[in-house]
Amino acid sequence: MPWTKVLIDKSEFENTLGKQGLRGLSYRQALLEAHEQLLEGDKSVIVLGEGVDDPGGVFGSTLHLHKKFGRERVYDTPIAENGLTGVAIGAAIAGLRPIFVHMRTDFLPMCMDQLANHAAKWNYMTGGQVNVPLVVRSLIGRGWGSAAQHAQALYPLFTHIPGLKVVAPATPYDAKGLLISAVKDGNPVMFFEHRWLYEFVGYAPQEMYEVPFGQGAVRRAGKDVTIVAVSLMVYEAVKAARQLEKEGIDAEIIDPRTLKPLDEKIILQSLAKTGRLVIADNAAPFNGFAAEVAAVAAEKGFGFLKAPVKRVCLPDTPVPASPTLEQAYYPGAERIAAAVRETLGK
Repeated sequence: MPWTKVLIDKSEFENTLGKQGLRGLSYRQALLEAHEQLLEGDKSVIVLGEGVDDPGGVFGSTLHLHKKFGRERVYDTPIAENGLTGVAIGAAIAGLRPIFVHMRTDFLPMCMDQLANHAAKWNYMTGGQVNVPLVVRSLIGRGWGSAAQHAQALYPLFTHIPGLKVVAPATPYDAKGLLISAVKDGNPVMFFEHRWLYEFVGYAPQEMYEVPFGQGAVRRAGKDVTIVAVSLMVYEAVKAARQLEKEGIDAEIIDPRTLKPLDEKIILQSLAKTGRLVIADNAAPFNGFAAEVAAVAAEKGFGFLKAPVKRVCLPDTPVPASPTLEQAYYPGAERIAAAVRETLGK
């Protein structure tokens, strides 16, 4: 897998984050460190879910936590998505701060009633008297012939539900900082991780820190076109931008980091500068996150647009199992670059 290297270099991270001398660590290490620090700092934090205490530890992101903090606070659960989500919600209402790992996003719909009608609504229906400080970690992405039931990116389902916050960190810095913010938030947060990101290396402080919700990041400054990219697609957008730079095209890359709340301001500011917009998403196009960003551009930035908005998303079909078909199915840098050229009329 060609992703075990830094695809955004140190200077780009430091310019984006405004910090110097940050340690290099992988996405999985950043998540593991966030879990450790949260568990150490707050005894109400618990970690539960499928595989959190097995030798792999959710791709290494919960490795050995049960040995350090005990099985009362870090423990495996049966494959019973709906029932265990109810348990996690009840624990949150009762005063704990659960981090609940749903290994595959594909099976989150099995507990949609719990998430959409209970976790998302309790604070509102009790007039603010009851909080639900629940974080649901869930994995998206392809690989190993996972096919139609184990490779979807269903986060647009949850951005549609009032009362839920939705995040999709692309970098180790954001993975750690957003997880800490999510646990401290006091509201239910859906935390989506692309499984191809776990080996990506970036930079992050050792101490605890928070990345604010609703605050996107400019991953690359440019003047010709704005690319809004989500999760893994941030790296594909960077690769596309480097390719386009050789053709004299200067692309700006915006990473929203949190999908809901969405930083509309950073997108519109970029659009005002470039006049062109390409959205690169890991999900299907119809009624998806890319459609929401396009709607923001149409409603609030129409006067900036010099060309129609382009979306680079998955095809509107189930995910194939064949590795060869997978390669054709998933969009990447080439498809992003092609969309940029099209919006520039090249």
